[in-house]
This record gives sequence, structure tokens and C-alpha cells, in this order.
Amino acid sequence: MASPPPLSPDRPDVSPDPVLDQPGRRPARLARVTDVSLWAEWAAPVGLVILAVVFQLMNSTFLSLGNVKAMLVAAAILVVLSVGQTFAVATGGIDLSVASTMTFGAIVFGLAYAKGAPLPVCCLLALAAGLLVGLVQGLVVGRGRITDFIVTLGGLSVASGLALVVSDGKPTTVISPFLLRLSTQGVGPVGYTVILALAVALLAHVLLFHTRFGTHVLAAGGSPEAATATGISLANIKTAVYAISGLLSGLAAILLVARVGASEPAANMQFLLNSVAAVVLGGVSLMGGRATIAGPVAGALLLTGLTNGLTLLGVSQYYQPVAVGAVVVLAAFLTRFQR
Repeated sequence: MASPPPLSPDRPDVSPDPVLDQPGRRPARLARVTDVSLWAEWAAPVGLVILAVVFQLMNSTFLSLGNVKAMLVAAAILVVLSVGQTFAVATGGIDLSVASTMTFGAIVFGLAYAKGAPLPVCCLLALAAGLLVGLVQGLVVGRGRITDFIVTLGGLSVASGLALVVSDGKPTTVISPFLLRLSTQGVGPVGYTVILALAVALLAHVLLFHTRFGTHVLAAGGSPEAATATGISLANIKTAVYAISGLLSGLAAILLVARVGASEPAANMQFLLNSVAAVVLGGVSLMGGRATIAGPVAGALLLTGLTNGLTLLGVSQYYQPVAVGAVVVLAAFLTRFQR
């Protein structure tokens, strides 16, 4: 039997890798990593990891158990609003009234509580108030065929005005042991409000990706003409998604009252910007037809972590909206490269 040829310096004894040695394999992997569309899809999760590492290096308390619990509780309201916003954006629209609808729902809750209504009734009234605002807007957009932007901009003003008129511009204190437990306690390190927000996100994911309704929503946003040709009622879809957004704004109102212990007529407009920002960061296409639920949830966590980290570093609150705005513009730029 012949012996194998001796090894030479230019022929190392290394077996060839049939995968890595395929022509174009390494360039393909490099192209995948450098593909901007990949980063557009993963902007929120990757940004969240980078943000956590950077702020932890700059302040060791950022990832402490207490601070993480506080950030999750603070993010719960934004997560709920962002999920509702996702349904509107998935159809190619936008809901500019989410923050004002939440404020209106909180005022309705507070007034009912002040009149002696049971807590469950107060919660139902807050949900009904949000649902009513969303349903009216959806009907005007869907049946009236008026641009989403104009309708929800008007809805923003109407809901804010109603909150001031009904409350006479005065906050109402809400003292409830149940709401206090809801906002401060939980299961282990996870607060009840966080569990509720995650449950909403899970249900929304099932509704959007595992039901016929969700398929119709994405179809209506992706190609309205094709959706109409297949028998999908765009008017009904538009009405439904804004009703969902309004209902979730009513739920956010309950969480807001539980957190601050009062219903205040002042509009929380920062929630509007952040809800849109979370959706954009999450990879949802502003043109419609492309959506995800996990993305906006990660986007909400990222924005909450950004604000929290800047506060820990002693950055003035006046500069924090500048940072949020810059992140939103960058995320919007990345969405141009989505496939």
C-alpha cells in the first residue's frame, strides 16, 4: 500500500470545509451582515442591547433589579398604546389621537369614581370612552373616505377638549387599594401592569397573524386595490383597526390612573410621539402591509430605557426629547431599506 505524500509548508494538513469553501459562501454571509434591510428589521432589539450595555458601563445601577422593574412598569402604558398604533399603521394609516384618547378615558374613569361608581364600572367606562373615540374615527375614515391623518388630528383636538370640558380642567384624585396593588405589585420581579401589557401584545400577535381578520388588515395596507378586488371591505377594516386602537387607549388610561393615582386633564402628548416612534423602531412599515407586534414592544422598551438611562446620567429632561427624536429619524431612515 502506497504511503501518503509528505506534507509541505504550502499544503497544511487541514481538511477542506465543504460549506465554507463553497464559492461565494463567505461573500454572501458578509453581504447579509452588511445588508441595511437586516438592520432595519432588527433596529429595536439590537438598539435595546446596545443601549443596555452602554448605560450599564456608564452607570452600574441601570441593570439593577430595582431599576429594571421600574423601567418595565413605566413601559407598560407605552407598550399598550404602541400595539394599538400598530394596527392603524399596518393599514397605511396613523392614529394621532392615542394620547388624547387615553387622557379622555382617564377623565371619564376619574369622574365616575368621584360619583361613587364601583371600580369595575369605572374601568368599563374608560374602555368604552376609548372605544367610542376610536370607533367614530374609524367610521369617518372608512365610510367617509377622509385621510387618516386629518381625522385623527381632529380626534386629538376633540378628545383633549372634551377632557378639559368634562373635568373643568381639574384633576380627580383616585385612591384605590386595587389600583395601588396593580401598579406596585406583581408576580416575582414582574409587575401586574407588565403582565397585562404582555398579554395584550400576545393577543394582538394572534389576532394579526393567526386570524383571517389579521390577514385582511395586512392585505388592506399592502395593496388596497388588490384587497378590494378579493372582496375585503376596506371601510370595515379601517373602522375595526381604529376601534382597536381606541379600546387599547382606554386600557392605557386605566394603567395611567393606577400609576399616578389621579385622572388629569392635561394631555400626555409625549405618549403620542413615543407610540409612533416605537412602531417605527419595531420595523412596521409606515406605508402599510408590513407589521410585527414584538418589534413595537421592543421599541417601547428601548425608548423607556433611553429616557431612564439619560435620567440616571443626570441629563436634563429638556434634552431627552431631542434624543428620542433623533432615534426616530434614524429608524425612519432605515425603514426605507426594508424589503
